[in-house]
Amino acid sequence: VQLQASGGGLVQPGGSLRLSCAASGFSLNYRAIGWFRQAPGKEREEVSCISTNGNFQFYSDSVRGRFTISRDNAKNSLYLQMNSLKPEDTANYYCVTGSWCVMRGLEGVDRWGKGTLVTVSS
Repeated sequence: VQLQASGGGLVQPGGSLRLSCAASGFSLNYRAIGWFRQAPGKEREEVSCISTNGNFQFYSDSVRGRFTISRDNAKNSLYLQMNSLKPEDTANYYCVTGSWCVMRGLEGVDRWGKGTLVTVSS
């Protein structure tokens, strides 16, 4: 039973990356899911979450308008399209499951995946 994020790497400011998160050993279909990140020396920050059916998404102020979260329940996967990347987006990104995605973000967090490192630098 695990969540595995992938797709991180080194990108120049203004560039794009697409993160993926695959679940194995359990179904994401009935879970809200989301992304958190943690930069070196900084507190963990919630980035985005998406409801079970995909109809509701939450974004932090720091990424709204640049990042897009999506899910494919048939593939048991979660995605994060990141555009117009900034150096301050540099962090380890983690996919997370929970009970609900609401206006305040992901609630009832119950499982964390291993992170994928995103580095935004020229």
